[in-house]
Amino acid sequence: MKLTKLMTSVAVAAGLFAGPVAADDMRIALVVKALGIGFFEAAAKGAEEAAAEIGGVEIIYTGPTDTTAEGQIEVLNALIAQKVDAIAVSSNDTDALVPTLKKAMDRGITVVSWDSGVAPDGRQAHLNPSSNALIGNMIIKMAADNLPDGGEVAVLSATTTSTNQNIWIEEMTKVLPNYAGIEVVATVYGDDLADKSYREATGLMQSHPDLDAIIAPTSVGIVAAAQAVADAGKIGEVNVTGLGLPSEMAGAIESGASKSFAIWNPIDLGYSATMLAHQLATEAATAEPGAEISIGRMGTITLDDTNSAAMADPFVYDSSNIDAFKDIF
Repeated sequence: MKLTKLMTSVAVAAGLFAGPVAADDMRIALVVKALGIGFFEAAAKGAEEAAAEIGGVEIIYTGPTDTTAEGQIEVLNALIAQKVDAIAVSSNDTDALVPTLKKAMDRGITVVSWDSGVAPDGRQAHLNPSSNALIGNMIIKMAADNLPDGGEVAVLSATTTSTNQNIWIEEMTKVLPNYAGIEVVATVYGDDLADKSYREATGLMQSHPDLDAIIAPTSVGIVAAAQAVADAGKIGEVNVTGLGLPSEMAGAIESGASKSFAIWNPIDLGYSATMLAHQLATEAATAEPGAEISIGRMGTITLDDTNSAAMADPFVYDSSNIDAFKDIF
């Protein structure tokens, strides 16, 4: 029978542990960046879903009170002493957690990271929410899905030196030929500042009077662009899409300034991280490059040369589901 334990701190116990463990006697700790954050509370719901599906698994949902490596290390040390079977952590620091997590693995505890990764020496596998290629495809697909006859789109990015933004735009460009009639007429940069992003979005509409969509792969830019479209009286003419947060984009969906946008689904992420940890802890799967590992309803992931994998396409939010997520994150 599954037991649930919500923890703000973890009692310290003595002793060592060696795995693997049976599925009917397993404790998986879901360690988040900080407690009290809606995104991670939603991930915990996904972890509980996975535990119920597996059966005989207890989820320990825990984390520090603030987003520090020191706070996570304290939590992790307590979990190690408590002899949990697996740790799935969204890291506050790529490198700082490694010595503590190596200690966990030395004691037979399965360690995976998810969402925000740990360096390879500190975990057996890492689960990214998505991949650069999947994100690049999704941001242009959402624009193209609402332009069956093609049209003009522009990109409102963060900074010219933003590594992830530039990679996503590059990946978008690679798949652009797959979307007939879609033309990218400009790329501008709002520096992840709301006021500058607003001005850049306004400038795009003025410079390109036939513009059909603005793609903003940044949570700051997408909100600013949606406001600029509304203020310009162009709702229904210019669709704003890209990557954003449901709590910040609910108004744009309601007004029609945005027909859809995407970001990760934290429920799916918590579910998948738990499934991955369970598979490795029971030795139903092995963390090695090329390994194909089932993560339940989310399908199968394939580990790359760093034992990392992408969970899925970014999750699309629109009028059909925004109300279910806008109060979560």
